[in-house]
Amino acid sequence: MYCYQCEQTAKGTGCTAFGVCGKSPEISDLQDLLIHISKGVSMYAHKARELDAIDSDIDLFVVKALFTTITNVNFDEERMETMLKEASRMKEKAKLLYEKACEKSGKNPENLGGPAAYALPDNRDDMIRDGEKVTPEAWSQKHGEVVQGLRDLILFGLKGSAAYADHAHVLGMDDPAIYGFFHEFMAYLSGENFTVDDLVAKAMEAGKWNISVMELLDKANTSIYGHPEPTKVRVTPVKGKAIVVSGHDLQDLELLLKQTEGKGINIYTHGEMLPCLAYPELKKYKHLAGNYGGAWQDQREEFDRFPGAILMTTNCIQKPKDSYKDRIFTTGLVAWPGVTHIDEEKDFTPVIEAALKAPGFAEDAPEHIITIGFARNTVMSVAGKVVDLVKAGKIRHFFLIGGCDGAKPGRSYYTDFATMTPKDTIILTLACGKYRFNKLEFGEIEGIPRLLDVGQCNDAYSAVRIAMALAEAFNTDVNSLPLSLILSWYEQKAVCILLSLLYLGIKNMRLGPTLPAFVKQPVFDVLHEKLNLMAITTPEEDLRAILG
Repeated sequence: MYCYQCEQTAKGTGCTAFGVCGKSPEISDLQDLLIHISKGVSMYAHKARELDAIDSDIDLFVVKALFTTITNVNFDEERMETMLKEASRMKEKAKLLYEKACEKSGKNPENLGGPAAYALPDNRDDMIRDGEKVTPEAWSQKHGEVVQGLRDLILFGLKGSAAYADHAHVLGMDDPAIYGFFHEFMAYLSGENFTVDDLVAKAMEAGKWNISVMELLDKANTSIYGHPEPTKVRVTPVKGKAIVVSGHDLQDLELLLKQTEGKGINIYTHGEMLPCLAYPELKKYKHLAGNYGGAWQDQREEFDRFPGAILMTTNCIQKPKDSYKDRIFTTGLVAWPGVTHIDEEKDFTPVIEAALKAPGFAEDAPEHIITIGFARNTVMSVAGKVVDLVKAGKIRHFFLIGGCDGAKPGRSYYTDFATMTPKDTIILTLACGKYRFNKLEFGEIEGIPRLLDVGQCNDAYSAVRIAMALAEAFNTDVNSLPLSLILSWYEQKAVCILLSLLYLGIKNMRLGPTLPAFVKQPVFDVLHEKLNLMAITTPEEDLRAILG
């Protein structure tokens, strides 16, 4: 295996023996093979689209294939083998779609090679062997590490965008143009000849498309569940039976809430599900009791102590301990060998039964309340007051401190940076990186909380809209605002957000805790020169550099 798609990759270069995330070499190779075949699917689908031939099953499959290979999603060889066989069927379906479109338009179909010509073996061992031939390391030997790093920068961005597109699809929101984007870019990556300049431009274009994907997801979330609103949330448990829901999927939480009404079970969010408690159509359920625990990387200890059932809805799963393996469940694309999976019917009866069987919390814990729900509607509604406070010198600077959390040392930087920010500054935060400081007290500036929780990583669109609204209010551009972005990254959704920010031309961003292994020095030098993208140093040095 060779995998370097996450921040915690071994030695900062790549996992070669076993994934730091817990995935086996076999799973890693099967995932690489799934991406390879999916490129072949998109090669035919892209050609067919040029002739106005579209198939929604093909479109959705490529998105799911990309999402399945994100870090901490699918660790199950059997399910991966099933997806590979489906990919092979989809490739033949896409080929037929293209050929029929050619026949209808009076054109001769091209004889496509590369991934489009790949034939999947019948048994898993041969699939694994084939997967070893299409790892990033194998491609690097052909293209060179700089070019291959850029190809993977684009690919990993596509994976993150695919997660957002799938979330939107689950809520009934689809855009044919967005599916066309995935096919076009996957077909592009299946090519043979690349230049650094073309790849950098293509990466920026992927960032542009990701803004459209995030906008679609934002529309799906807010049209169904309402706009998040400031909400006081309990982050300590109460007495009673319990289920904790982790991941990102709002609909799974809603369905579970409906199925547990009147059953005497309290529902808690975990990790990136915390912002769900601010949506009007979700927080109306009285048994949505609050948030339990922190970010994804603490789950093995937190779930071990949790006296109820656990539901994983999207990425973020870690290898379950034996102590809770019989009461953790997966659904959607997330999977772990030996863990009970809830299928597309979304009958959560096994989860409910496990919760009723477990002891639950014996008593209320001491109450601790935090406030969330400062998405774009809320912040923009007080933009006038914020502008006045800035002009009066009462708000000196804004910091967006957010992104993915992780277990590797060095992330205390974000806690220290947040606590060191002066009392006349505002902190915007989003994604699970907020758990480094979101339970601390930062106070207010004339009624405006100094810490504003914008939401999930999915809600980066909200943060972009807030920045643009402030720029408009000050009659300037985003780069002229007293705003600094301090970003933490872990997996591929952070990559697509970074590409979007780079596309928007946002300068002076600081990224950490380490730079991506796939962004090689010559590429980073270009981004530093054009947009002053830089690595974090120390909180003290970075604050001095920003504030003077």
